[in-house]
Amino acid sequence: MIKLSIDEIIKKINKEETFHAVALDYSMTLKIDTYVPYVCGAVHDGHQFRKELWDNCLHSEYDRWYEEDPETKNMVHSHPIVISGCDSRFEYDLNRPPEEAVFDTAWGKQLWKRQLDETKKQKSLVKHDNFYKVVNTLVNKIESKFGVAIVYDMHSYNWQRWDREVPTWNLGTSNIDNVRFGNSIETWRQMLSKMKLPNGIKSTADINNTFFGNGYFLKYITKNFKNTLVLATEIAKIYCDEYQQIIYPEVVSAVEKQLRTMITKHASQFLIEHS
Repeated sequence: MIKLSIDEIIKKINKEETFHAVALDYSMTLKIDTYVPYVCGAVHDGHQFRKELWDNCLHSEYDRWYEEDPETKNMVHSHPIVISGCDSRFEYDLNRPPEEAVFDTAWGKQLWKRQLDETKKQKSLVKHDNFYKVVNTLVNKIESKFGVAIVYDMHSYNWQRWDREVPTWNLGTSNIDNVRFGNSIETWRQMLSKMKLPNGIKSTADINNTFFGNGYFLKYITKNFKNTLVLATEIAKIYCDEYQQIIYPEVVSAVEKQLRTMITKHASQFLIEHS
């Protein structure tokens, strides 16, 4: 992996170069092993929280971890193109529009002891803007090269906060073209429902059961690229103990191993059907 400026990352994509890079400010990573018609994204994987914000934050490190999506990058790390955020959504949320990306309150609790000054806020928003400059360049390259593209927008959610049975996998489809891409959506749901998980964990998959695909990452790409499907794919946090902050590596590994095959197969079918 090399350290590159945002401009250097964009130039490499435009030249169709392969590389593994982290941004100069360590806000994001991008890996391109080869140019294929699909991207794996993990916008909420990050946990970094810059030090100048620590003393002013009312949420603990655990509070932040609980609402982030740990291990979502590791679940797709073997794929040819992977883009991920490194910073916590509590610093700025890549899955919200710029005007909402820096929180005042988070999950019903005030975030800052003192209102965040504009200089600190803008420092966060620059990183948000840079991420989307890269996303725009990347998806444009793939769509122009293959005619279509598909983005697997990986997330996780805290299933134990629900007072009803919820699926292992939830696909949010309320902001994508369900008529045009309906077959690809249902095929993806069926694939996920057949995943074999350790420790007696069952794999169920549903559409718009817990979340509806309202994230900015999906909306931004869908708005700007008419031939790109974004699949907001949420896994319940069955791969960790939400309350003890313990990751179950054997579950993460099982998910990663099966997604390695499932995503490749699904993306190939998508290309055949829609190109």
